[in-house]
Amino acid sequence: MRHPDWSYKAVLYEMNIRQLTAEGNLRAATEHLTRLKELGVDVVWLMPIYPIGKVERKGSLGSYYSVADYCGISEEMGTFEDLDAFVTEAHRLGMKVILDWVANHTARDAKWLTDKPLDWYKRDENGEALVPWDWSDTAQLNYDNRDVWQGQIDAMKFWIVNHNIDGFRCDMAMLVPIEFWQVVRFNLQQIKPDIFLLAEAEEDNIFQNAFDACYSWRLHHAMCDVAKSNTRVWTLRETIHADMRRFPKWSMRMTFTSNHDENSWSGSEFTRFGDALEPMSALSFLLPNALPLIYTGQEFGYDHSFSFFERDAMPSMESNSYTEFYKKMCTLYHSHKALHSANEGGSFIEINNNAPDCLLTFVREKDDDRVVVIANLSPYTVFCDFHTGIYAGEYRDAMQDQPTTLYEHLWGDIAPWSYKILVKRG
Repeated sequence: MRHPDWSYKAVLYEMNIRQLTAEGNLRAATEHLTRLKELGVDVVWLMPIYPIGKVERKGSLGSYYSVADYCGISEEMGTFEDLDAFVTEAHRLGMKVILDWVANHTARDAKWLTDKPLDWYKRDENGEALVPWDWSDTAQLNYDNRDVWQGQIDAMKFWIVNHNIDGFRCDMAMLVPIEFWQVVRFNLQQIKPDIFLLAEAEEDNIFQNAFDACYSWRLHHAMCDVAKSNTRVWTLRETIHADMRRFPKWSMRMTFTSNHDENSWSGSEFTRFGDALEPMSALSFLLPNALPLIYTGQEFGYDHSFSFFERDAMPSMESNSYTEFYKKMCTLYHSHKALHSANEGGSFIEINNNAPDCLLTFVREKDDDRVVVIANLSPYTVFCDFHTGIYAGEYRDAMQDQPTTLYEHLWGDIAPWSYKILVKRG
């Protein structure tokens, strides 16, 4: 399966418009596109911008994912003109824009509940629209009805045709039949051949002519467990190799240390990763098939768990060491084809080491491009004593931007949660 050419070395940014600025709208968010481009962002994923339902609304502003009208924009976010200005500026800067799409359910007072036939929704014995899971502000759509499929496709086409959207991040994609997503892809490609579809899912069938990329939840949880010393590096290693066996070589896996769910419901990345945050964040750019994600505030090291249903804007946005870290990682990812995603990226080869429960040592290589990673993913000082074999030689330290030598025999202490990224071209 061929993905859009621009996606193979794309860095995603999940924009929580409500919390990005004091105004919390698209017009204010547009002012941040230039700095995101300078950071190295290629794709801006907008959390849902649609009108939010009022029935059973959570908090004062409600959940983005309680959609009242698939073809509208909430007053909180702005106007269609504001969206068009946002997309136009993003495209001028060379970035793509994808919308969050909520296919499984609508708000409990959605336009479709009154405008469409009763069998567009799953219903209980009293004829009331069913609530999926415990999402009391939503009503579950009925995908046994093919008219629902067409209604969804027509609504998605609306955003592409009228507002030049480049793709969709599809919420809880596994709750909807994979056959629906296959039909979605076919139909949307007729009007936009390079459409990009990201699934919030990780099922085995997700890449069967449906999605370009999916979440890497198992990898994320393994990284968190290693960071908390709940397990050791061999679990992370096993997860990496299991994913490589499980999914096709051309699959893309969105890698992350945070997103809106993790941040709001499990705490900020500082809470979840502690001292392991920087090396784990680096790995999200370095592992095979990685499609790295930066969530709102990460580029400033904002240590805060956003309120989900209220305005909780970032107080300041001053460039700092976290900004520089992400700039370096984006530049590294863009400039080394060995790190690119899916079958455009390089091989993943482990270097055997003497402390496999603590050290992750590997090579990403494609043609004349090579990236060597040596990471101590433990809270201990580890004595290393292993050989690098054919990978020994002269390199450039990517983070320090200076020449360095990778010796054939590595011998000595490696500090806790420290890592080296060495790059060279033949």
